[in-house]
Amino acid sequence: MTNIFVGNLSFQTNQDDLMQAFSQYGNVERVNIVTDRDSGQPRGFAFVEMTERRDAENAISHLNGTELNGRAMNVNEARPKPEGGRSGGFGGNRSGGGGGGGGNRSRQRW
Repeated sequence: MTNIFVGNLSFQTNQDDLMQAFSQYGNVERVNIVTDRDSGQPRGFAFVEMTERRDAENAISHLNGTELNGRAMNVNEARPKPEGGRSGGFGGNRSGGGGGGGGNRSRQRW
């Protein structure tokens, strides 16, 4: 099973559109269009799972950059989700009150 990331999707793109585009390259197990948790609106990307790696690689090479519903799709193999859920450079101390970079220091008298 190969998981494929499909980005830069039109908000009008639906599961049938993606199923039709990818199934011409092999068996599609599942299509998941990612939606906003609060509004339920599409977020412009999806994941497509294909049964055979060879078929998935073929779909990626043929569909990356092609247009679907007026947008050029960004298609590549999905990267595994990092351990522990979310990641990125935004962890750290969120206690607030930071910022400013020590602006008062220039006025201090030593």
